[in-house]
Amino acid sequence: MDRRKFMAQAAAAGAAATSLAGSAEAAEGDEAVKIVGVACSTRRGKTTAQGVGIALAAAADVDARMETTLLDLGGREVPGWPGGATPAEGMKKLKKMDDYFSNEVLPHLEDPALGGLIIGSPTYFRSMSARCKAFIERCAQLRSPDFALKDVALGALAVGAFRNGGQELVIDQIQTPMLCHEVMVVGGKPRAHQGATLWNKSEYNDDITKDRFGVKTARDLGVRVAEAALELD
Repeated sequence: MDRRKFMAQAAAAGAAATSLAGSAEAAEGDEAVKIVGVACSTRRGKTTAQGVGIALAAAADVDARMETTLLDLGGREVPGWPGGATPAEGMKKLKKMDDYFSNEVLPHLEDPALGGLIIGSPTYFRSMSARCKAFIERCAQLRSPDFALKDVALGALAVGAFRNGGQELVIDQIQTPMLCHEVMVVGGKPRAHQGATLWNKSEYNDDITKDRFGVKTARDLGVRVAEAALELD
């Protein structure tokens, strides 16, 4: 190699090293983007929580800035909308309700760093669980005064006892009321455009990882939510 070529390659290598160092410094200074997953099953740690956990793990792999949190509502009492003659009256009642939601759930949803939200529910009689409905109703207080979930990327996940057990219906039931928060609804990747659909087949004995197709839809959903969260950040 002649001297001119050697010097040109050395200069290019030095520039590349400088660029990489600059990128590393920028990455260290970037703020975290948080993705919260909510498992709305009465069964703590079971298939819905497993599915949401799989989606969160995939989201975390998208970018080093991702921070993920799983909120498993299994074993918790989550009262729904308390009613009232006016929305304002209902809001006053909500703020006086259980400490668990106020102290352990709301802070994650009100965090300014929240970029994505994944809500998972089992399918009961081709519909979302009562706990999922209650969770969504409790989120009403996040609309006032500043729409805390505005422009947060929202993905939905459903687990059914059959491959076609109403999962897509449940996904729609989750997405539609959450539009009242001005979230940005996203689906997954090809074959999971609407969201993640998992099958808790009886032979799986509550090990959702045995549903390979469903696991892929959960991973694809997590990736898509993370990508959207970064775009919206």
